[in-house]
Amino acid sequence: MKKYIKGANPYMPLWEHVPDGEPRVFEHNGEKRVYVYGSHDIERDKYCGRNYVVWSAPVEDLTDWKCHGVAYETHFDSILYAPDVVKRGDTYYMYAAERCGSLVVVASSKTPWGPFENPVNTKLGFDPGILVDDDDRVYAYWGGCAASCYIAELEEDMATIKMETLVENPLGHSTCPWNPVDDGHISLIDGFFEASSPRKVMGKYVYIYSKRYEKPVPELGVFTDNNGFLSYRFSDSPFGPFHDGGDISFNGGEILHDAEGVGTMTYQWGNNHGSIMEVNGKWYVFYHRQTGVNEYSRQAMLEPIDVAMGADGKLFIGDVKYLAGEPVSSKPVEMTSQGPQINGLDAYSWISAGYACHIYGSKTRAYVRPSYEEREDLSTPVVGITDGTTVGFRYLQFGQNTPKAVTVVLETVKKLKVRLHIDSYNGPVLADLIFHGNSNEAKAMLQAGVIGKHAVYFEFVSDDSEETYSFDRFTFD
Repeated sequence: MKKYIKGANPYMPLWEHVPDGEPRVFEHNGEKRVYVYGSHDIERDKYCGRNYVVWSAPVEDLTDWKCHGVAYETHFDSILYAPDVVKRGDTYYMYAAERCGSLVVVASSKTPWGPFENPVNTKLGFDPGILVDDDDRVYAYWGGCAASCYIAELEEDMATIKMETLVENPLGHSTCPWNPVDDGHISLIDGFFEASSPRKVMGKYVYIYSKRYEKPVPELGVFTDNNGFLSYRFSDSPFGPFHDGGDISFNGGEILHDAEGVGTMTYQWGNNHGSIMEVNGKWYVFYHRQTGVNEYSRQAMLEPIDVAMGADGKLFIGDVKYLAGEPVSSKPVEMTSQGPQINGLDAYSWISAGYACHIYGSKTRAYVRPSYEEREDLSTPVVGITDGTTVGFRYLQFGQNTPKAVTVVLETVKKLKVRLHIDSYNGPVLADLIFHGNSNEAKAMLQAGVIGKHAVYFEFVSDDSEETYSFDRFTFD
């Protein structure tokens, strides 16, 4: 029996919805694992939920994720926003954002998965991010576009701000859609929106944050205000000044380019939050994407990244371009379906349509429909598909023996033709699958061979321009 793909992008099960993921590598009881701490989108009609869960994977295999269960429950009958967790000494400290982020408490545990207990109130603010430096000093970063951003050193109790160290507006912030007040610190360069995450990289203090672009970025298809970016700036001091960095992640899906280099997004961008982490000698960015028709069912994503230092001390993070072996520029890494499966998804397993990183051309709005049913064989369909829609996956691994056939499963029985393209959404056609209206499953022989790693796209072709379709899963044989 065919298995279902798991540990791809999203890397947690398709039924789990953990956004705002802060990755941390901790060694506990002799085992080194990467732990992810984030919000928990379980309210379904608003952001986040009333508990935090912890997921982890061995550093040797980022496809093998384990849920440790609930690590913290709200103490105020309130919604918990994005947390952070650090280790100092033999204790793990969780900075929990109670009351939708308006009250930050620090709770503690002797294990990285909690439970985190004995919460203590702090005066930190929205989206706290914590850095334990090499000399054991502790710095907190926090803020949002409505109230700027801040940095301060903490006392030994891990809760109290050393007020003499407080720095306000280390970055210029963006406008705020729900509080459009110009306080004199709005910047089109930094555009700090939220999601502070300080990290120490190659001796530099790196301020990772959600950036809001308020100017066009044509190469990425951005022409309106957009905060789907995870960006960074860097400094020689934890307090700044912070120098130009760049963008690490953008959750707008595959970017299609025209002859002039102008881009088009193929996925529904939304707020972004996460960080970078070196895991077993390799660097990754952890971020989130949206599913559904709002931002209330987000999912955890990751991509490999490059991290490099230029001869002039400039730090490059993301998709780094080199010239004669020297890093010269960087841009956001591509958003993929494969995530930690860097050699591509196994084409011979069942692959849920929910792993799509390209949903393009629908006359209405096609999207991944969220599901919360905890099943190993769960598939989350792409719904709202109309004639001309393409649904793409980057990347699949076919191995060295070409498959002979492809099978596509719709959620319901419909009349339809599905055309399989290779390498791009308008690339060579490998097969036409015909749904006659008597079954939700169709199989077709491939018209050409394919081996190795490739992107695949399914084009939906219908004589009925008003009909909508739901794409459930596919596989090759």
